[in-house]
Amino acid sequence: MYREIATVVRTDYPRRVTDNLTTGVVVLDRQLRTVYMNAAAEMLFALSFRQALGAAFRDLAIGAEALESGMRRCLATTHPYTERELTLILPGEHMITVDCTVTPVVEGEQVIELLVELRQVDRQLRISREENLIAQHSTTQTLVRNLAHEIKNPLGGLRGAAQLLEHELPDDRLQEYTRIIIHEADRLRGLVDRMLGPTHPAARKDVNLHEVLERVRSLVVAEGLGSTEIVRDYDPSIPLLKGDFDQLVQALLNIVRNAAQALAGGGTIQLRTRVARQCTIGVKRHKLVARLDIIDNGPGIPPEIKERIFYPMITGRAEGTGLGLSIAQGLVSQHGGLIECQSQPGETTFTLLLPLE
Repeated sequence: MYREIATVVRTDYPRRVTDNLTTGVVVLDRQLRTVYMNAAAEMLFALSFRQALGAAFRDLAIGAEALESGMRRCLATTHPYTERELTLILPGEHMITVDCTVTPVVEGEQVIELLVELRQVDRQLRISREENLIAQHSTTQTLVRNLAHEIKNPLGGLRGAAQLLEHELPDDRLQEYTRIIIHEADRLRGLVDRMLGPTHPAARKDVNLHEVLERVRSLVVAEGLGSTEIVRDYDPSIPLLKGDFDQLVQALLNIVRNAAQALAGGGTIQLRTRVARQCTIGVKRHKLVARLDIIDNGPGIPPEIKERIFYPMITGRAEGTGLGLSIAQGLVSQHGGLIECQSQPGETTFTLLLPLE
């Protein structure tokens, strides 16, 4: 009887242990076919072990050629292999980012199987990215405020001196030069004020997010979009949020207008709203968040400025000022929210997260 119990423990114990791991575990044979998968791996690949049994790893994760090459090196050298922040495309075009470790299982002097550990890091990367965006915005605002102070003081003196000089000059032709000085000083002051963004706190009232979007849509259409199509995909269950209607219109208008200009009179802009639960913005967790995606099928953001688009004066257009996204991030930040961006040729998505508490 004890031998029977010991046999059951030996055969069932590894499965029970690995099924309680949060790390996905897949065991592959020498042909890189699946011979074992724990519960975490089943959730990761959205596939049961029974369905995956005998399947080639390349069929589980599309576009993992580099990882497969590393696995073959493991088979040949018996050395473990690790890949960080690896992007895998699962069946159904679902993309995940994982840290992956491949360990050879050696019997005698030959590798008989490969133990593949997969830990999904999308959430950690997203939190880190959000923290960087928040820190970036805070640093930018501090820098701009200090810069504005240093610019505005001499500008005021320059403008005042030009006005006094204008009254002393008898010739109208000479006064034209002082008017140019005054005009340029005013223009520079206006530029600095726009860089500073909102100067008053948001007036918190009940706001319907879809009314904000409809106002933005009507304004952009009125500006003339050529053949650009705006598609609406709204979730009517989103409750009212506390915010400033005009500030939210301005933030969204800056983003949608940028998308329309990137499309150059053609293409499609999609406005999509959803509710996200238990969502983290920076380091703060919210029970309920409104998620707004602004998606266009334009050429995408140039790679060289993709990480800096929320800085002032950064733009991919020769005629752009580079202030729209910086101001939008500031306005959304006043509402406790955040703007994120993902871009590739053919699809650019700006995601706004706004707490609903």
